[in-house]
Amino acid sequence: MHVTILTLFPEMFTGPFDYSIVRRAQEKGNVTVDFVNIRDFASDSYKSVDDHPYGGGAGMVLRVDVVDRAIENAKCQMLNAKCKTILLDPQGTPYTQAKAQELSHLDHLILLCGHYEGVDERIRGLVDEEISIGDYVTTGGEIPAMVLVDSVSRLLPGVLKKPEATQRESFSSNNPILEYPQYTRPETYKGMRVPEVLLSGNHKKIESWRKDQARMRTRTRRPDLTLTKKRDRG
Repeated sequence: MHVTILTLFPEMFTGPFDYSIVRRAQEKGNVTVDFVNIRDFASDSYKSVDDHPYGGGAGMVLRVDVVDRAIENAKCQMLNAKCKTILLDPQGTPYTQAKAQELSHLDHLILLCGHYEGVDERIRGLVDEEISIGDYVTTGGEIPAMVLVDSVSRLLPGVLKKPEATQRESFSSNNPILEYPQYTRPETYKGMRVPEVLLSGNHKKIESWRKDQARMRTRTRRPDLTLTKKRDRG
């Protein structure tokens, strides 16, 4: 997969993609990431990318003409590829693991980082989707873009040493509830003990315990997931 990130601050990505899973994915060639400065597509000598909103108001708004040129340039990088252009914006559709799975099947992912007071409304017509990582506002779309790249990269074939790990974790399509509790050594710590069933060696009992714990944890911490599952079943 090739990822093109359209941003006003490419320097922000120095560091987050140089470690852990995303770094491994890049080293293996599973993912390539290209950072494009939107200012490079400004038409004036001041490299203006924003302007005051029509009708007045606080803040500055990203210009549609500059962003359009940046998007078109990005699309030309991989012609005839399975591609999506996504605007990272608080008004977008909430991001989910299912969406991460969907995006992992693309050849080219173009991420547009919104900024300032917002974007010219016409920009929304230039993208395929708008995604939000939560009901809150960040300074810009750079951190949400990092979230998408990280969550999608780990789903690509060959990135994780144990790919089956993604099949049973929280929110996965095979396990749309929270994951069961995990324990490791020491067996006892400050009076807190590892549950006896996990030390029993009885794999059938362990599997049953894990399923029960996952259901209990979901009902307690995320009852909305239980309700969603019931609605999906009709």
